[in-house]
Formats: sequence, C-alpha cells, structure tokens
Amino acid sequence: MKKDKFDKYEQDIIDSYENNELRSVKNVKHEIKKHRKYAQNTLKKDKRVNIRMSSKDLEGIQLKAIEEGLPYQTLLASIIHKFLNGKMIEKKNLTSRSRQL
Repeated sequence: MKKDKFDKYEQDIIDSYENNELRSVKNVKHEIKKHRKYAQNTLKKDKRVNIRMSSKDLEGIQLKAIEEGLPYQTLLASIIHKFLNGKMIEKKNLTSRSRQL
C-alpha cells in the first residue's frame, strides 16, 4: 500500500487526532454558522481599487498568475490579504551570502 505524504500542518492534525487531543466544540451549529460568515466576509469582493505599477511588474504578476492558474487580480488580492494577516514569508537573499562563501 502506498504511504501518503503529508505536509507538517497536515501531519500535526493527524497526530493530534490519533493522540485523542481533538475535542468537540459546544454548540457546533453556532460555530459552523460563525465560521461560514467569516469565510463569506473574507471572500467578499465589494470594493474596487485602481493602482499604477510598472508594466514589468504587471507582466510579472500576470506570469505568476498563469503559473498558479489564477486570474491576476485574484493573485494580487491574495497577496494583499496574506500581507495584512502576517502570512507573507520573506525569502532570504542567498546571492549576497553565496558571494561571501
């Protein structure tokens, strides 16, 4: 049987389940309703924004969006959302370090 590969987050959930660390919440219907509302508000696109950017940056965003299989406006909205929620990960600049070695 092929063993499934999980990322760290998924494996943590599996481990917690197997160790009986997960507990049911009280009033499940209320919790589901509350989290549905959070999701709807997060995904709601009710404002329009116009920005100016270099054509090179726009082309780069459009290429990344194609790679991700998304419209480029959706990718931009996702980047802004992740930034605001502290989920953007800064890439370390390896070029300056490799010059030192």
